[in-house]
Order: sequence, then structure tokens, then C-alpha cells
Amino acid sequence: MPLPLANPQIPVATRPRRTSIYDAPTPLRLWHLASLDAPTVSVVWSFAFAWAAGIRLPAWISALLVLGTWAVYIGDRLLDARSALRSGTTGSLRDRHFFHWRHRHVLVSVACVAFLLATALIFTLMPLAFRERDSVLAVAALAYFSGVHLPRRPRWLAPVLTKELLVGILFAAGCALPTLTRLRTEHLASLVAAVGFFAALAWLNCLAIDRWESSPARSIRSASATILGAGLLLALFFSFAQPRIAALVLAATTSALLLALLDRHRTRLTPIALRASADMVLLTPVLLLLR
Repeated sequence: MPLPLANPQIPVATRPRRTSIYDAPTPLRLWHLASLDAPTVSVVWSFAFAWAAGIRLPAWISALLVLGTWAVYIGDRLLDARSALRSGTTGSLRDRHFFHWRHRHVLVSVACVAFLLATALIFTLMPLAFRERDSVLAVAALAYFSGVHLPRRPRWLAPVLTKELLVGILFAAGCALPTLTRLRTEHLASLVAAVGFFAALAWLNCLAIDRWESSPARSIRSASATILGAGLLLALFFSFAQPRIAALVLAATTSALLLALLDRHRTRLTPIALRASADMVLLTPVLLLLR
């Protein structure tokens, strides 16, 4: 009778599958942790809206968007971290919050300088008429901070205007405002439709991050499928009369598809890689701007 093998070979069919976990490379990690992802997305989409409308934006708009968005997001991260630390609910904090809190002295100075430079650009280069219109967005941003970060929020507001929805609306409005203030009235409706779809995409991005970081993690399958369908129909609607608007909507739809793919493979990415990738897939309009 033959002796049993000391190290029997496991049949291929019964071997456990190894799932690789992918981390973000260092530049991508820093891009996310330092809150540079949102300013990048804001610049790309602002110039994409201008491209779709056939408008050339001045170069200083890029600097204004980067400085303003960066200051806002640094403040948001630090306020989230401070609130969680004071209440003892640090379980809700992520790597980006801890990064901001560890480097808060430097980042507060950076945010203040960015805010002052953005203010200087507004008062030196922005025409008075545009400045008055942009003040509406500033009031909306203040409403966001008061609604999200004040200790006592109105109970009726929370179910209607979630943080994800507020961020999506305000972010899309901020990106589109430089173009909307320079656009002729007859072309306004079609661009507003594209802006509305981008707001839905930004909401999906925030929803995905919130669900992926919850315990247990949840999927965005139904939400992403709805936005994908809406994007394809909207792009088809504009494809004949306004091909640039259709192309921009298709770029946003592609971003929604990539978010859905990230959702499907979310367990194969580290939290930082997943979070950074969720913002990186919003940069699809770069392909339109490089044409």
C-alpha cells in the first residue's frame, strides 16, 4: 500500500482564489489626502462647460477655482475632524481627516492664504457684474457650512438636503458659474441641463464614498444604473442639435459607468485607492479639452 504524500497537491478547482488588494501610488495618495482632488475636478469641469458652450474663459479663472475650492475643502475636512474628536466619534473619520488634523497648523495657513489670494483675484480681475452674480453662490456655500457643521441642524432639513446632495448641487454650480455668467440667454437651457446632470454625477460620487465607507459597505448599483440611463437619453436628445453638449453629457455618463465599475470591484482596492479613484474618474472631460 503506497504511503500518503507529505505535501499533497491541492486540485486547481479547490484552491482558494487569491484576491489582490491594490493601493494608490504615492502621487495619487497625496493628491487625495491633501484635498487637491476637488480643485482639479472643478477646473476640468469649469473649462469643459465653457468648451461645450463655445466660450473662452480667462486664465485667472483656473487660479480662482483652485484656490477657492482648496480653501473650502480644507476647512470642511478640519471641521469634520474637530467635530468628531470633540464628540468622541472618531470612527467616522478617514485617512484624509487624520491627515488634515495632523497637519492642521500648516493647512490652516494654506487655506487662509488661498482664501486671501482668491479674494484678491475676485476684486482685481472679476468684473463687477460677475462679482454680484457670484455672491449668490457664496451665500449658498455659507448656507452649506451652517447646515452641515453647526451643532444644531434643523431636523426637517436633513432628509431633504443631505450633505451629499448639497455638495453635488453647490459643486456643480461653482463649476458652471463662470460659463453661465457669460452665456447668451438662448443657449442657457441646454447648458443648465448639462449642469444638472453633472450635479447628479457629483451626488453619485459623494453617495458612493459615503456608502463604501459605511459599515457594512453598501452598493450604489441602483443609483448608478439610473444615472447611466438618464445620461444616455440626455446625450441622445442633444446629439443632433448640440453635439458639444451631448459629448459633455457622454463624458459625465462615462464617469458614472466608471464609478459603477469601482463599486463592483471595491473590495480589491484599499480605502485610499478607492476614494482617490472615485474622484479621478470624474476627469473624463479632459479628453474633450485636449481635442
